[in-house]
Amino acid sequence: MNHRRQILAALGATAALLPFRTFAQTPAKVTRFGILMFNSPQLDPVKPLLEGLQEFGYVDGKNMAVEYRYAEGKPERLPALAAELAQLNPDVIFAFGGDVAPHMKRATSSIPIVVLVSNDPVQAGLVASVARPGGNVTGITLIYDELAGKVVELVKEAAPGISRVAVLWNPDHADPEYRETQRAATALGIKLQSLAVRQPGDFDAAFEAAISERAEALITVSSRLLLQRRKMIAEFGTKNRILMAGSWGDWEGMALTYGPNQAVAARRLAYYVDKILKGARPADLPMERPTRFELVLNQKVAAALGIKFPPSLLARADEIIG
Repeated sequence: MNHRRQILAALGATAALLPFRTFAQTPAKVTRFGILMFNSPQLDPVKPLLEGLQEFGYVDGKNMAVEYRYAEGKPERLPALAAELAQLNPDVIFAFGGDVAPHMKRATSSIPIVVLVSNDPVQAGLVASVARPGGNVTGITLIYDELAGKVVELVKEAAPGISRVAVLWNPDHADPEYRETQRAATALGIKLQSLAVRQPGDFDAAFEAAISERAEALITVSSRLLLQRRKMIAEFGTKNRILMAGSWGDWEGMALTYGPNQAVAARRLAYYVDKILKGARPADLPMERPTRFELVLNQKVAAALGIKFPPSLLARADEIIG
């Protein structure tokens, strides 16, 4: 027994001489997460993504350090901000927007990039294909092909007498919505008018053309250019008593909108971040398209135009305003 006590005493003395860190708990690894945005954390919907990451156990300020870089609405700043973020060498980078993601991709070919875009990622050169991205970029695109023409069908259902519909869209935004809207309009016997806007100075001429052609409804195809001017677009529709309809996004003055929920998509991106942090390669993670679409009807706006939504449309609405 005395011999055993001598051994334990010797072990205790040796332990006392060793550095404390030998016995201290190894600190948890802190994940470094970069975010590149066009506007700012206050304006761009990053909160749902961060909430989604918390569900996977990643908490900013605890086991995750988030580095933001944002252009405050100035696109000329994006290349430098993307390069700066890449130099920090985070574990994963989130790029928000089809006009933001290409800058991030050009800044690094090795750091995994997760994106939320509203354009065609293949046509934009972000990925080789939606099914197999093939590089360091993956994520979610809000384009929805065959359902892109659904808005014009809903307009016709809301106001069956309508026969002339204008579409306000940006041809530089790579998506199939105008093409699919045109196809749906032809099937419904609706005359479609293209109002192409590529820059802020194009809106006045587009509005004049809509009035000249006596457009009865105006469909807006969501893109950053149009959403930045949603108040002006809504005022035009109200002033000229034109039924306004839109797709995804926070639109004002629309009688109806139909499209994917951007916040839901942003939250879903946490799945991609988690998979990559656990060893998956972006090249092997197929990009997702929306699977759920929301129909929002504004009865107050419609009533001001003398339109009463039919019960069949009201029954399918996810949200009814007014």
